[in-house]
Amino acid sequence: MTQSASPRQKIQRRPVHGVLLLDKPLGLSSNQALQRAKWLLRADKAGHTGTLDPLATGVLPLCFGAATKFSQIQLDADKTYEALLLLGQKTTTADAEGEVIQTREVPALSAELLARLTRQFSGPQTQVPPMYSALKKDGKALYEYARAGQEVERAPRHIVVHALELALAEDPRAPAALKITVRCSKGTYIRTLGEDIGEAIGCGAHLGMLRRIETGGYLASQSLSLSALEAMSEPERDACLLAPQSLVASAPSVSLDADNAGRFLSGLRRRGSAGHWGANVGENQALVQVYGSDPVAFLGTAHVTANELIPERLLSPIEVQDMLRASQAIACRPVIPIEQGAPTS
Repeated sequence: MTQSASPRQKIQRRPVHGVLLLDKPLGLSSNQALQRAKWLLRADKAGHTGTLDPLATGVLPLCFGAATKFSQIQLDADKTYEALLLLGQKTTTADAEGEVIQTREVPALSAELLARLTRQFSGPQTQVPPMYSALKKDGKALYEYARAGQEVERAPRHIVVHALELALAEDPRAPAALKITVRCSKGTYIRTLGEDIGEAIGCGAHLGMLRRIETGGYLASQSLSLSALEAMSEPERDACLLAPQSLVASAPSVSLDADNAGRFLSGLRRRGSAGHWGANVGENQALVQVYGSDPVAFLGTAHVTANELIPERLLSPIEVQDMLRASQAIACRPVIPIEQGAPTS
């Protein structure tokens, strides 16, 4: 097992480019988990792709170096959660970390009731964000107001619950419980969804467990625990990184020759005729991956308007060279089938 140095020890940072799928442990904030992984990799630049509460576990994609340029795509992605809803008690935080503020009797839970709730809470809807959240009002996080005993007005947000499953469960902490599986749009608070379901039942509820099992195609089953990461050598940690382009792997790809690749990296638009950019790329395409063909190297993203390839997020020449060197030593696992990812020639 690798001996970890003290977090206070000064380490020499290095350029690291890629995506680490971390299974965030219970009790850590997303930023605490990110900083720990950043320290273990000695990475000079890092960011995460969507906050998980300390109570929550599950897949947390961490972006390093060049990958941070494409993290917004993951922030905007749909997500899938599993949760345990404890019925009969409402808490200050809508989860098990808060204090109980209301207790009510739980009515009989029938299959018909669960079916009605599934219909009621599926599809487009509005949701008022909880006070215990990192959203800001007047430059202050909402949880700061909540801890001071203040409640401030929050504007409802439009969300979409794409799929919802409710099933009876048991837990010693509550007279009745429901297991929830939900696939939803960005910005959905599962704590608030659970609390709203509890109100619809008429007994109140709070979350006893929350786990993110998928986000934007990345799965919890692909994720690595912090303890496993700590036990690895540095080359082993590097080998766990997915390529930055895995963040955009569902988009079609375009391959440029050396001359056009250089011009593209300079931010210049490239013109083409119908079908010029490939069979999977239309004359108007919202997002494409762009590669150089000699050698095969990821250059960044673009969009196509009237068959014109227009650069969006570009890697620097240094980042391209760093990633070419790393690719010679590290086999990055694809998340999306190869036909949707990088060209093979």
